[in-house]
Amino acid sequence: MIAESGQRILDFAAGIAVNSFGHGHPKLVAALQSQAGDLWHCSNQYLTPQLEKFSQELVNATFADSVFFCSSGTEAVEAGIKFMRRYHYENGEPYRQRIITFEGGFHGRTYGGIAAGGNDYARAGFGPMLLGFDCVAFADLDAVKRTISKNTAGILLEPIQGEGGVRPFPHDFLREIRALCDAENILLMCDEVQCGYGRPGSLFAFEHARITPDIATAAKGIGGGFPLGATLVTKRIAEKLPAGCHGSTYGSNPLAMVVGSAVLSLMQEDGFYDHVCARGEQLKNGLLVLQKKHSDQIAEVRGVGLMVGLLPHADGRAMAEKLLHAGLATAPSVSNVIRFVPPLNISEAEVDEALSAVTNVLSQEKM
Repeated sequence: MIAESGQRILDFAAGIAVNSFGHGHPKLVAALQSQAGDLWHCSNQYLTPQLEKFSQELVNATFADSVFFCSSGTEAVEAGIKFMRRYHYENGEPYRQRIITFEGGFHGRTYGGIAAGGNDYARAGFGPMLLGFDCVAFADLDAVKRTISKNTAGILLEPIQGEGGVRPFPHDFLREIRALCDAENILLMCDEVQCGYGRPGSLFAFEHARITPDIATAAKGIGGGFPLGATLVTKRIAEKLPAGCHGSTYGSNPLAMVVGSAVLSLMQEDGFYDHVCARGEQLKNGLLVLQKKHSDQIAEVRGVGLMVGLLPHADGRAMAEKLLHAGLATAPSVSNVIRFVPPLNISEAEVDEALSAVTNVLSQEKM
């Protein structure tokens, strides 16, 4: 990116994990421009070739049997919450309405999203909250077991919390949660709006734990910068959703569908996930070396793939501002963790450049 001042800025924020292939990728530009000369919008009461094509591609690439498209991550989460409750309603258990969530979770900015999320900052000034959510401590299996009741519809979590500080749930915990959902006949929903869609070095982060959710959400990177979200569901969920029970005016517009299809095709190219893992390892290892050298400034480095967090001892936002002045854009979070979430096609040289910027800022702070 080039600032108005003319300064060259290396983008390791990517619109907060949105621009999965950077800015102006020729394949995405071509897809959008081609469709822009044709059909822009069609009511989702009708099928379009673009919708059918991308839907089938996503189903083929994932655990899902059906997909609902919308325009953002928070809409995708709202849809998933509704689908969990409707599933039990159609099964003759309308009292199953409560959803267990986790401290530090972030599920968007709508009332459903902030009620489900475990971050007080997102709720401040917007009370009262919607009912039906039980928030428990991060990765506390006993707390989950104590909270489950006959009214529980499901469990909602980010396999790697984003705004909560790039905190991955332990894989063993996720497997325990999957088994618990099966035993209690409740649904597991993975919110992968930020942590998924190629960023963890696989299409979804839950794959690392070798589990399959009943519902998963995708957004941010799914459109490479074009507004697009998706809620993916298994057949047993889809069968309980009558036509018209939920909808989205713009969700499956042809512009979004062709861009989404182009993004997915780039992710399915040979060696793509190996590239993400290699560049993620390079970035994380480089930051760990800096942590060892500057332990008085860096408290922790954590993350998976190209979703890496740096926790400074001092103010994270202040450090992120210094990094920006040094030519590196990052994504600070409310948990004081600075997120490094660059485009997934970032080069080895660009990772080295980012690490040099961090080194320079840390060295200046010691002076």
